Amino acid sequence: MTDGPRQRSSTAGSAKDAAAKESDGGVALKKEIGLVSACGIIIGNIIGSGIFVSPKGVMENASSVGLALIVWIITGIITAIGALCYAELGVTIPKSGGDYSYVKDIFGGLAGFLRLWIAVLVIYPTNQAVIALTFSNYILQPLFPTCFPPENGLRLLAAVCLLLLTWVNCSSVRWATRVQDIFTAGKLLALALIIVMGIVQICKGEYYWLEPANAFEPFQDYDVGLIALAFLQGSFAYGGWNFLNYVTEELVDPYVNLPRAIFISIPLVTFVYVFANIAYVTAMSPQELLASNAVAVTFGEKLLGVMAWIMPISVALSTFGGVNGSLFTSSRLFFAGAREGHLPSLLAMIHVKRRTPIPALLFTCLSTLLMLCTSDMYTLINYVGFINYLFYGVTVAGQIVLRIKQPNMHRPIKVSLIWPVIYLIFWAFLLIFSLYSEPVVCGIGLAIMLTGVPVYFLGVYWDNKPQCFDAFVDKMTYLGQKFCVVVYPAEGDSSSSGSGEEGEEMKEARSPLSKEDGDNHKSADC
Repeated sequence: MTDGPRQRSSTAGSAKDAAAKESDGGVALKKEIGLVSACGIIIGNIIGSGIFVSPKGVMENASSVGLALIVWIITGIITAIGALCYAELGVTIPKSGGDYSYVKDIFGGLAGFLRLWIAVLVIYPTNQAVIALTFSNYILQPLFPTCFPPENGLRLLAAVCLLLLTWVNCSSVRWATRVQDIFTAGKLLALALIIVMGIVQICKGEYYWLEPANAFEPFQDYDVGLIALAFLQGSFAYGGWNFLNYVTEELVDPYVNLPRAIFISIPLVTFVYVFANIAYVTAMSPQELLASNAVAVTFGEKLLGVMAWIMPISVALSTFGGVNGSLFTSSRLFFAGAREGHLPSLLAMIHVKRRTPIPALLFTCLSTLLMLCTSDMYTLINYVGFINYLFYGVTVAGQIVLRIKQPNMHRPIKVSLIWPVIYLIFWAFLLIFSLYSEPVVCGIGLAIMLTGVPVYFLGVYWDNKPQCFDAFVDKMTYLGQKFCVVVYPAEGDSSSSGSGEEGEEMKEARSPLSKEDGDNHKSADC
Protein backbone atom coordinates (compact mmCIF):
# COMPACT_ATOMS: atom_id res chain seq x y z
CA MET A 1 0.00 0.00 0.00
CA THR A 2 1.02 3.61 -0.30
CA ASP A 3 1.50 5.61 2.86
CA GLY A 4 -1.24 8.00 3.77
CA PRO A 5 -4.04 7.03 1.33
CA ARG A 6 -6.71 9.61 0.92
CA GLN A 7 -9.75 8.29 2.69
CA ARG A 8 -12.51 9.38 0.36
CA SER A 9 -15.45 7.36 1.52
CA SER A 10 -19.04 7.72 0.45
CA THR A 11 -19.50 10.42 3.04
CA ALA A 12 -17.40 12.75 0.94
CA GLY A 13 -20.45 13.20 -1.24
CA SER A 14 -22.63 14.30 1.65
CA ALA A 15 -22.31 17.91 0.68
CA LYS A 16 -23.29 17.22 -2.92
CA ASP A 17 -25.74 20.09 -3.06
CA ALA A 18 -23.02 22.52 -2.09
CA ALA A 19 -20.70 20.81 -4.53
CA ALA A 20 -23.21 21.23 -7.33
CA LYS A 21 -23.43 24.94 -6.62
CA GLU A 22 -19.66 25.17 -6.65
CA SER A 23 -19.16 23.00 -9.73
CA ASP A 24 -18.67 26.00 -11.99
CA GLY A 25 -15.81 27.54 -10.03
CA GLY A 26 -15.02 24.89 -7.45
CA VAL A 27 -14.10 25.11 -3.81
CA ALA A 28 -10.44 25.70 -3.02
CA LEU A 29 -8.22 27.35 -0.44
CA LYS A 30 -7.88 31.03 -1.25
CA LYS A 31 -4.49 32.55 -2.00
CA GLU A 32 -4.88 35.62 0.22
CA ILE A 33 -1.53 35.81 2.03
CA GLY A 34 0.65 38.49 0.46
CA LEU A 35 4.20 39.49 1.33
CA VAL A 36 3.25 41.74 4.27
CA SER A 37 1.01 39.10 5.84
CA ALA A 38 3.67 36.44 5.22
CA CYS A 39 6.21 38.54 7.12
CA GLY A 40 3.59 39.06 9.83
CA ILE A 41 3.15 35.30 10.24
CA ILE A 42 6.89 34.67 10.64
CA ILE A 43 7.62 37.65 12.89
CA GLY A 44 4.42 37.23 14.88
CA ASN A 45 5.13 33.58 15.61
CA ILE A 46 8.78 34.08 16.53
CA ILE A 47 8.28 37.14 18.74
CA GLY A 48 5.94 36.00 21.48
CA SER A 49 6.19 37.07 25.10
CA GLY A 50 9.74 35.78 25.66
CA ILE A 51 11.69 38.87 24.63
CA PHE A 52 9.42 40.99 26.86
CA VAL A 53 9.20 38.64 29.82
CA SER A 54 12.25 36.41 30.17
CA PRO A 55 15.18 36.95 27.80
CA LYS A 56 17.28 36.04 30.82
CA GLY A 57 17.71 32.36 29.87
CA VAL A 58 20.49 33.25 27.46
CA MET A 59 22.08 35.80 29.83
CA GLU A 60 22.02 33.43 32.81
CA ASN A 61 23.86 30.66 30.96
CA ALA A 62 26.21 32.83 28.89
CA SER A 63 27.62 34.27 32.16
CA SER A 64 28.32 37.74 30.72
CA VAL A 65 26.57 40.47 28.76
CA GLY A 66 28.99 40.36 25.84
CA LEU A 67 28.80 36.61 25.35
CA ALA A 68 24.99 36.73 25.65
CA LEU A 69 24.82 39.24 22.77
CA ILE A 70 27.13 37.03 20.70
CA VAL A 71 24.83 34.05 21.36
CA TRP A 72 21.81 36.06 20.17
CA ILE A 73 23.63 37.02 16.95
CA ILE A 74 24.94 33.51 16.19
CA THR A 75 21.60 31.81 16.85
CA GLY A 76 19.95 34.40 14.59
CA ILE A 77 22.41 33.56 11.81
CA ILE A 78 21.87 29.80 12.28
CA THR A 79 18.11 30.36 12.21
CA ALA A 80 18.49 32.30 8.94
CA ILE A 81 20.48 29.37 7.48
CA GLY A 82 17.77 26.91 8.53
CA ALA A 83 15.11 29.17 7.04
CA LEU A 84 17.11 29.33 3.79
CA CYS A 85 17.05 25.52 3.61
CA TYR A 86 13.29 25.52 4.30
CA ALA A 87 12.83 28.10 1.53
CA GLU A 88 14.29 25.66 -1.00
CA LEU A 89 12.12 22.83 0.32
CA GLY A 90 9.05 25.07 0.37
CA VAL A 91 9.25 25.88 -3.34
CA THR A 92 10.45 22.39 -4.34
CA ILE A 93 7.60 20.65 -2.47
CA PRO A 94 4.96 23.43 -2.60
CA LYS A 95 2.49 21.88 -0.18
CA SER A 96 1.05 23.25 3.04
CA GLY A 97 2.12 21.37 6.16
CA GLY A 98 5.74 22.53 6.37
CA ASP A 99 8.26 20.06 7.76
CA TYR A 100 5.57 17.39 8.15
CA SER A 101 4.98 17.37 4.39
CA TYR A 102 8.72 17.43 3.59
CA VAL A 103 9.59 14.62 6.03
CA LYS A 104 6.69 12.51 4.75
CA ASP A 105 7.59 12.93 1.08
CA ILE A 106 11.33 12.36 1.61
CA PHE A 107 11.48 9.75 4.39
CA GLY A 108 8.07 8.08 4.10
CA GLY A 109 4.72 7.98 5.82
CA LEU A 110 5.82 6.74 9.26
CA ALA A 111 8.41 9.50 9.74
CA GLY A 112 5.91 12.13 8.63
CA PHE A 113 3.21 10.70 10.89
CA LEU A 114 5.48 10.82 13.95
CA ARG A 115 6.17 14.50 13.25
CA LEU A 116 2.43 15.10 12.99
CA TRP A 117 1.65 12.94 16.03
CA ILE A 118 3.86 14.85 18.44
CA ALA A 119 2.54 18.17 17.08
CA VAL A 120 -1.12 17.11 17.46
CA LEU A 121 -0.68 15.42 20.81
CA VAL A 122 1.45 17.96 22.67
CA ILE A 123 3.37 20.70 20.89
CA TYR A 124 0.64 22.96 19.52
CA PRO A 125 -2.01 22.48 22.22
CA THR A 126 0.50 23.17 25.01
CA ASN A 127 2.21 26.10 23.31
CA GLN A 128 -1.10 27.77 22.48
CA ALA A 129 -2.41 27.20 25.99
CA VAL A 130 0.71 28.72 27.56
CA ILE A 131 0.63 31.78 25.28
CA ALA A 132 -3.09 32.29 26.01
CA LEU A 133 -2.44 32.03 29.77
CA THR A 134 0.37 34.60 29.47
CA PHE A 135 -2.07 36.92 27.68
CA SER A 136 -4.70 36.56 30.39
CA ASN A 137 -2.12 37.04 33.15
CA TYR A 138 -1.00 40.40 31.77
CA ILE A 139 -4.59 41.52 31.21
CA LEU A 140 -5.72 40.61 34.74
CA GLN A 141 -2.58 41.59 36.67
CA PRO A 142 -3.51 45.32 36.92
CA LEU A 143 -6.79 44.27 38.57
CA PHE A 144 -4.86 42.33 41.24
CA PRO A 145 -1.91 44.62 42.08
CA THR A 146 -1.13 43.03 45.44
CA CYS A 147 -1.59 39.34 44.59
CA PHE A 148 -1.67 36.86 41.75
CA PRO A 149 -4.85 36.68 39.61
CA PRO A 150 -7.09 33.67 40.44
CA GLU A 151 -6.20 30.54 38.51
CA ASN A 152 -9.75 29.94 37.28
CA GLY A 153 -9.98 33.51 36.05
CA LEU A 154 -6.75 33.12 34.07
CA ARG A 155 -7.95 29.91 32.43
CA LEU A 156 -11.40 31.37 31.66
CA LEU A 157 -9.97 34.47 29.97
CA ALA A 158 -7.47 32.30 28.06
CA ALA A 159 -10.39 30.18 26.84
CA VAL A 160 -12.29 33.30 25.72
CA CYS A 161 -9.19 34.45 23.81
CA LEU A 162 -8.92 31.08 22.06
CA LEU A 163 -12.63 30.96 21.17
CA LEU A 164 -12.62 34.52 19.80
CA LEU A 165 -9.57 33.94 17.61
CA THR A 166 -10.89 30.58 16.41
CA TRP A 167 -14.09 32.35 15.30
CA VAL A 168 -12.03 34.97 13.44
CA ASN A 169 -9.96 32.29 11.70
CA CYS A 170 -13.06 30.28 10.78
CA SER A 171 -14.78 33.36 9.35
CA SER A 172 -12.12 34.57 6.94
CA VAL A 173 -8.48 34.09 6.00
CA ARG A 174 -8.32 37.82 5.31
CA TRP A 175 -9.59 38.67 8.81
CA ALA A 176 -7.06 36.32 10.39
CA THR A 177 -4.15 37.80 8.44
CA ARG A 178 -5.28 41.35 9.24
CA VAL A 179 -5.34 40.51 12.95
CA GLN A 180 -1.84 39.06 12.57
CA ASP A 181 -0.59 42.14 10.69
CA ILE A 182 -1.99 44.57 13.26
CA PHE A 183 -0.68 42.78 16.33
CA THR A 184 2.70 42.09 14.74
CA ALA A 185 2.99 45.81 14.00
CA GLY A 186 2.01 46.53 17.61
CA LYS A 187 4.69 44.30 19.11
CA LEU A 188 7.32 45.71 16.74
CA LEU A 189 6.37 49.25 17.78
CA ALA A 190 6.69 48.27 21.45
CA LEU A 191 10.12 46.78 20.80
CA ALA A 192 11.08 49.85 18.76
CA LEU A 193 10.19 51.96 21.82
CA ILE A 194 12.47 49.79 23.97
CA ILE A 195 15.30 50.12 21.44
CA VAL A 196 14.86 53.90 21.14
CA MET A 197 14.90 54.24 24.93
CA GLY A 198 18.11 52.20 24.92
CA ILE A 199 19.65 54.56 22.37
CA VAL A 200 18.64 57.53 24.53
CA GLN A 201 20.29 55.83 27.51
CA ILE A 202 23.50 55.31 25.53
CA CYS A 203 23.49 58.98 24.47
CA LYS A 204 23.25 59.86 28.16
CA GLY A 205 26.36 57.79 28.85
CA GLU A 206 24.54 54.80 30.38
CA TYR A 207 26.55 52.09 28.62
CA TYR A 208 28.72 50.66 31.40
CA TRP A 209 27.78 47.04 30.59
CA LEU A 210 28.42 47.60 26.88
CA GLU A 211 32.06 48.61 27.27
CA PRO A 212 34.24 45.62 26.22
CA ALA A 213 36.06 45.48 29.55
CA ASN A 214 32.76 45.19 31.43
CA ALA A 215 30.66 43.37 28.82
CA PHE A 216 32.82 40.25 29.07
CA GLU A 217 33.26 40.42 32.83
CA PRO A 218 31.62 37.18 34.02
CA PHE A 219 29.18 37.31 36.89
CA GLN A 220 29.78 33.56 37.27
CA ASP A 221 32.53 31.27 35.98
CA TYR A 222 32.38 30.43 32.29
CA ASP A 223 31.34 26.84 31.66
CA VAL A 224 31.17 25.03 28.32
CA GLY A 225 28.01 23.22 29.33
CA LEU A 226 26.26 26.45 30.35
CA ILE A 227 27.33 28.18 27.12
CA ALA A 228 25.86 25.30 25.11
CA LEU A 229 22.67 25.69 27.12
CA ALA A 230 22.66 29.41 26.28
CA PHE A 231 22.77 28.52 22.57
CA LEU A 232 19.92 26.06 23.10
CA GLN A 233 17.84 28.75 24.86
CA GLY A 234 18.63 31.19 22.05
CA SER A 235 17.55 28.66 19.42
CA PHE A 236 14.24 28.09 21.21
CA ALA A 237 13.68 31.87 21.32
CA TYR A 238 13.69 31.90 17.51
CA GLY A 239 11.10 29.11 17.37
CA GLY A 240 8.35 29.73 14.80
CA TRP A 241 10.65 30.70 11.93
CA ASN A 242 9.33 27.76 9.88
CA PHE A 243 5.60 28.46 10.30
CA LEU A 244 5.09 30.18 6.95
CA ASN A 245 5.87 26.85 5.25
CA TYR A 246 2.68 25.49 6.83
CA VAL A 247 0.50 27.76 4.67
CA THR A 248 2.38 27.61 1.35
CA GLU A 249 -0.78 26.87 -0.66
CA GLU A 250 -2.45 30.07 0.56
CA LEU A 251 0.50 32.31 -0.37
CA VAL A 252 0.15 34.65 -3.32
CA ASP A 253 3.01 33.70 -5.70
CA PRO A 254 4.76 31.40 -3.18
CA TYR A 255 7.85 30.96 -5.34
CA VAL A 256 8.59 34.65 -4.86
CA ASN A 257 6.95 35.55 -1.54
CA LEU A 258 8.04 32.55 0.55
CA PRO A 259 11.80 33.17 0.26
CA ARG A 260 11.34 36.94 0.22
CA ALA A 261 9.35 36.87 3.48
CA ILE A 262 12.02 34.68 5.11
CA PHE A 263 14.85 36.97 3.96
CA ILE A 264 13.03 40.02 5.38
CA SER A 265 11.74 38.54 8.64
CA ILE A 266 14.65 36.58 10.10
CA PRO A 267 17.22 39.43 9.90
CA LEU A 268 14.60 41.83 11.30
CA VAL A 269 13.88 39.55 14.28
CA THR A 270 17.62 39.08 14.90
CA PHE A 271 18.13 42.85 14.86
CA VAL A 272 15.23 43.38 17.28
CA TYR A 273 16.39 40.65 19.67
CA VAL A 274 19.98 41.91 19.81
CA PHE A 275 19.15 45.59 20.22
CA ALA A 276 16.34 44.96 22.72
CA ASN A 277 18.84 43.12 24.91
CA ILE A 278 21.33 45.98 24.48
CA ALA A 279 18.60 48.39 25.58
CA TYR A 280 17.80 46.30 28.66
CA VAL A 281 21.38 46.42 29.97
CA THR A 282 21.50 50.22 29.62
CA ALA A 283 18.89 50.44 32.38
CA MET A 284 19.58 47.27 34.39
CA SER A 285 22.62 45.40 35.56
CA PRO A 286 22.83 41.69 34.67
CA GLN A 287 21.88 40.86 38.26
CA GLU A 288 18.73 43.05 38.08
CA LEU A 289 17.80 41.53 34.73
CA LEU A 290 18.13 37.99 36.08
CA ALA A 291 16.10 38.86 39.17
CA SER A 292 13.17 40.28 37.16
CA ASN A 293 10.19 38.08 36.30
CA ALA A 294 9.13 40.50 33.51
CA VAL A 295 12.15 42.31 32.11
CA ALA A 296 10.27 44.70 29.81
CA VAL A 297 7.95 45.74 32.64
CA THR A 298 10.91 46.44 34.94
CA PHE A 299 12.56 48.37 32.09
CA GLY A 300 9.39 50.44 31.63
CA GLU A 301 9.11 51.17 35.35
CA LYS A 302 12.67 52.50 35.36
CA LEU A 303 12.49 54.68 32.25
CA LEU A 304 8.89 55.39 31.25
CA GLY A 305 7.50 56.74 34.53
CA VAL A 306 3.74 57.28 34.28
CA MET A 307 3.78 55.61 30.85
CA ALA A 308 5.10 52.34 32.30
CA TRP A 309 1.70 50.72 31.62
CA ILE A 310 2.70 50.52 27.94
CA MET A 311 4.93 47.50 28.58
CA PRO A 312 2.39 45.08 30.14
CA ILE A 313 -0.13 46.09 27.47
CA SER A 314 2.53 45.38 24.82
CA VAL A 315 3.12 41.91 26.25
CA ALA A 316 -0.62 41.22 26.19
CA LEU A 317 -0.92 42.39 22.57
CA SER A 318 2.12 40.35 21.60
CA THR A 319 0.71 37.15 23.09
CA PHE A 320 -2.74 37.76 21.57
CA GLY A 321 -1.15 37.97 18.15
CA GLY A 322 0.95 34.91 18.98
CA VAL A 323 -2.17 32.84 19.71
CA ASN A 324 -3.72 33.96 16.42
CA GLY A 325 -0.63 33.05 14.41
CA SER A 326 -0.31 29.67 16.08
CA LEU A 327 -3.99 28.81 15.49
CA PHE A 328 -3.72 29.87 11.86
CA THR A 329 -0.63 27.81 11.05
CA SER A 330 -1.25 24.74 13.23
CA SER A 331 -4.72 24.24 11.74
CA ARG A 332 -3.07 24.08 8.29
CA LEU A 333 -0.69 21.42 9.57
CA PHE A 334 -3.63 19.29 10.75
CA PHE A 335 -5.44 20.01 7.47
CA ALA A 336 -2.41 18.78 5.51
CA GLY A 337 -2.14 15.67 7.69
CA ALA A 338 -5.79 14.78 7.16
CA ARG A 339 -5.46 15.28 3.40
CA GLU A 340 -2.67 12.68 3.39
CA GLY A 341 -4.82 10.21 5.34
CA HIS A 342 -2.89 10.62 8.61
CA LEU A 343 -5.79 12.26 10.49
CA PRO A 344 -9.59 11.91 10.16
CA SER A 345 -10.64 12.97 6.66
CA LEU A 346 -13.09 15.56 8.02
CA LEU A 347 -10.12 17.73 9.01
CA ALA A 348 -9.14 17.98 5.32
CA MET A 349 -12.35 19.78 4.36
CA ILE A 350 -13.03 23.51 3.94
CA HIS A 351 -16.14 25.67 4.17
CA VAL A 352 -18.00 25.93 0.86
CA LYS A 353 -18.12 29.74 0.94
CA ARG A 354 -15.52 30.99 3.41
CA ARG A 355 -12.85 28.60 2.09
CA THR A 356 -11.40 28.13 5.59
CA PRO A 357 -10.52 24.74 7.17
CA ILE A 358 -13.17 24.99 9.87
CA PRO A 359 -12.94 21.37 11.15
CA ALA A 360 -9.15 21.65 11.54
CA LEU A 361 -9.52 24.99 13.35
CA LEU A 362 -12.18 23.59 15.71
CA PHE A 363 -9.99 20.55 16.39
CA THR A 364 -7.02 22.82 17.18
CA CYS A 365 -9.14 24.97 19.49
CA LEU A 366 -10.67 21.99 21.29
CA SER A 367 -7.31 20.30 21.92
CA THR A 368 -5.93 23.57 23.33
CA LEU A 369 -8.96 24.06 25.58
CA LEU A 370 -8.48 20.53 26.91
CA MET A 371 -4.83 21.33 27.62
CA LEU A 372 -5.97 24.38 29.63
CA CYS A 373 -7.72 21.97 31.97
CA THR A 374 -4.47 20.14 32.83
CA SER A 375 -1.73 21.18 35.22
CA ASP A 376 1.15 19.51 33.36
CA MET A 377 1.51 21.82 30.37
CA TYR A 378 4.95 23.16 31.22
CA THR A 379 6.30 19.68 31.97
CA LEU A 380 5.04 18.41 28.61
CA ILE A 381 6.68 21.33 26.79
CA ASN A 382 10.03 20.42 28.35
CA TYR A 383 9.61 16.82 27.26
CA VAL A 384 8.76 17.50 23.61
CA GLY A 385 10.88 20.61 23.02
CA PHE A 386 13.77 18.26 22.27
CA ILE A 387 11.66 16.31 19.74
CA ASN A 388 10.53 19.50 18.00
CA TYR A 389 14.16 20.56 17.58
CA LEU A 390 15.07 17.03 16.45
CA PHE A 391 12.71 17.29 13.46
CA TYR A 392 14.22 20.62 12.36
CA GLY A 393 17.46 18.76 11.71
CA VAL A 394 15.72 15.76 10.15
CA THR A 395 13.96 18.11 7.72
CA VAL A 396 17.18 19.93 6.74
CA ALA A 397 18.90 16.54 6.32
CA GLY A 398 16.02 15.66 4.00
CA GLN A 399 17.08 18.52 1.74
CA ILE A 400 20.44 16.79 1.20
CA VAL A 401 18.76 13.40 0.73
CA LEU A 402 16.39 14.88 -1.87
CA ARG A 403 19.34 16.41 -3.76
CA ILE A 404 20.94 12.93 -3.95
CA LYS A 405 17.77 10.97 -4.77
CA GLN A 406 16.29 13.46 -7.25
CA PRO A 407 19.09 15.71 -8.52
CA ASN A 408 17.09 16.80 -11.59
CA MET A 409 13.97 17.89 -9.70
CA HIS A 410 12.92 21.43 -10.58
CA ARG A 411 14.08 23.80 -7.82
CA PRO A 412 13.08 27.47 -8.20
CA ILE A 413 15.56 28.17 -5.38
CA LYS A 414 18.71 26.08 -5.04
CA VAL A 415 21.05 26.91 -2.17
CA SER A 416 24.60 25.65 -1.76
CA LEU A 417 24.79 22.41 0.23
CA ILE A 418 27.30 24.08 2.54
CA TRP A 419 24.36 25.81 4.27
CA PRO A 420 22.45 22.66 5.35
CA VAL A 421 25.78 21.12 6.41
CA ILE A 422 26.56 24.14 8.64
CA TYR A 423 23.07 24.01 10.12
CA LEU A 424 23.32 20.27 10.81
CA ILE A 425 26.70 20.63 12.54
CA PHE A 426 25.23 23.26 14.90
CA TRP A 427 22.04 21.20 15.31
CA ALA A 428 23.99 18.02 16.14
CA PHE A 429 26.08 19.88 18.72
CA LEU A 430 22.96 21.12 20.55
CA LEU A 431 21.18 17.78 20.22
CA ILE A 432 24.09 15.79 21.66
CA PHE A 433 24.46 18.27 24.49
CA SER A 434 20.71 18.03 25.25
CA LEU A 435 20.94 14.24 25.44
CA TYR A 436 24.00 14.47 27.67
CA SER A 437 22.65 17.12 30.05
CA GLU A 438 19.01 15.94 30.31
CA PRO A 439 18.85 12.28 29.26
CA VAL A 440 15.65 11.54 31.20
CA VAL A 441 13.71 14.49 29.75
CA CYS A 442 14.89 13.66 26.20
CA GLY A 443 14.12 9.97 26.73
CA ILE A 444 10.55 10.72 27.87
CA GLY A 445 10.11 12.98 24.84
CA LEU A 446 11.24 10.17 22.54
CA ALA A 447 8.90 7.74 24.31
CA ILE A 448 5.94 10.11 23.80
CA MET A 449 6.79 10.36 20.11
CA LEU A 450 7.13 6.58 19.70
CA THR A 451 3.60 6.04 21.04
CA GLY A 452 2.62 7.14 17.53
CA VAL A 453 4.11 4.00 15.94
CA PRO A 454 1.26 1.60 16.87
CA VAL A 455 -1.27 4.34 16.13
CA TYR A 456 0.21 4.67 12.62
CA PHE A 457 0.04 0.95 11.87
CA LEU A 458 -3.49 0.58 13.29
CA GLY A 459 -4.97 3.80 11.96
CA VAL A 460 -3.12 4.44 8.68
CA TYR A 461 -1.26 1.36 7.45
CA TRP A 462 -4.02 -1.18 8.22
CA ASP A 463 -6.37 -1.12 5.23
CA ASN A 464 -8.86 -3.88 5.99
CA LYS A 465 -10.55 -2.45 9.04
CA PRO A 466 -13.87 -3.93 10.21
CA GLN A 467 -16.81 -2.75 8.14
CA CYS A 468 -18.65 -1.54 11.23
CA PHE A 469 -15.70 0.72 12.09
CA ASP A 470 -15.61 2.19 8.58
CA ALA A 471 -19.37 2.73 8.70
CA PHE A 472 -19.07 4.55 12.03
CA VAL A 473 -16.28 6.80 10.70
CA ASP A 474 -18.33 7.50 7.56
CA LYS A 475 -21.33 8.48 9.66
CA MET A 476 -19.27 10.80 11.86
CA THR A 477 -17.69 12.38 8.78
CA TYR A 478 -21.13 12.89 7.24
CA LEU A 479 -22.44 14.55 10.40
CA GLY A 480 -19.33 16.71 10.62
CA GLN A 481 -19.76 17.84 7.01
CA LYS A 482 -23.38 18.77 7.60
CA PHE A 483 -22.58 20.61 10.83
CA CYS A 484 -19.64 22.61 9.44
CA VAL A 485 -20.91 22.90 5.81
CA VAL A 486 -17.58 21.71 4.45
CA VAL A 487 -16.37 19.76 1.39
CA TYR A 488 -13.06 18.52 0.07
CA PRO A 489 -11.03 21.31 -1.54
CA ALA A 490 -9.76 21.29 -5.07
CA GLU A 491 -6.39 19.73 -5.69
CA GLY A 492 -4.21 21.54 -8.19
CA ASP A 493 -0.60 21.58 -9.19
CA SER A 494 0.37 23.91 -6.39
CA SER A 495 -0.63 21.33 -3.80
CA SER A 496 1.14 18.41 -5.39
CA SER A 497 4.60 17.18 -4.68
CA GLY A 498 7.36 17.85 -7.14
CA SER A 499 8.16 20.81 -9.28
CA GLY A 500 5.05 22.52 -10.53
CA GLU A 501 5.10 25.60 -12.78
CA GLU A 502 6.33 28.82 -11.20
CA GLY A 503 3.55 31.20 -10.24
CA GLU A 504 0.82 28.71 -11.21
CA GLU A 505 -2.30 29.08 -9.11
CA MET A 506 -4.04 26.16 -7.46
CA LYS A 507 -6.62 24.75 -9.82
CA GLU A 508 -10.24 25.19 -8.80
CA ALA A 509 -12.22 22.18 -7.66
CA ARG A 510 -14.34 20.14 -9.97
CA SER A 511 -16.30 18.88 -6.95
CA PRO A 512 -15.40 17.51 -3.52
CA LEU A 513 -15.08 14.08 -5.14
CA SER A 514 -12.99 13.11 -8.10
CA LYS A 515 -15.06 12.09 -11.09
CA GLU A 516 -14.28 8.42 -10.54
CA ASP A 517 -15.14 8.59 -6.85
CA GLY A 518 -18.38 10.37 -7.64
CA ASP A 519 -19.49 7.61 -9.98
CA ASN A 520 -18.66 4.97 -7.39
CA HIS A 521 -20.60 6.64 -4.57
CA LYS A 522 -23.75 7.93 -6.25
CA SER A 523 -25.81 5.06 -4.92
CA ALA A 524 -24.54 5.62 -1.38
CA ASP A 525 -25.56 9.26 -1.49
CA CYS A 526 -29.09 8.61 -2.66
